[in-house]
Amino acid sequence: MTRLLAFLSKTPVLFGFFVATIVILISFSPLRQSLDGPLLDQIFSGDAAKARLAEFSAEQKLAHFWVTVINDTLFPLAYGGLLMGLAARFGGRYGTLAAIPALLTIVFDLAENTVQALALSGTLDLLGLKSFLTPAKMGFLLIAFLVAVVFLIAAGFRRIRQS
Repeated sequence: MTRLLAFLSKTPVLFGFFVATIVILISFSPLRQSLDGPLLDQIFSGDAAKARLAEFSAEQKLAHFWVTVINDTLFPLAYGGLLMGLAARFGGRYGTLAAIPALLTIVFDLAENTVQALALSGTLDLLGLKSFLTPAKMGFLLIAFLVAVVFLIAAGFRRIRQS
């Protein structure tokens, strides 16, 4: 894990993850517009996700499936890699420990995407798991984001003090 974090914390890698995060985030817009409402990713409860899925046409399900499988598989890798890299780079001796919430965010986001892709394809309905997966993902994301912001602010203060 140390070698991975050393790689993720390099400036070009962080910049690449930042750009990828923005580009992928923007790439969700056409689907959002075509669905005229929230994506399944934005719904926290399994029952609400099932109700939302029932509103989709076959074409909307297919479009949502491909965005989930492609865009929303790359998205947690991008933002999660960015948050892990920031934690590792600016977390000092706590960098490895500080990167864990971002890693857990990736794991829960990919699990949620799998559940959604199975439901969107009509293969298996496990959307009830969203009642656990989505809040866990968002909780770990919030923690990972706050960790990165706190470490960035602390690094900024250290830099100002050294000047």
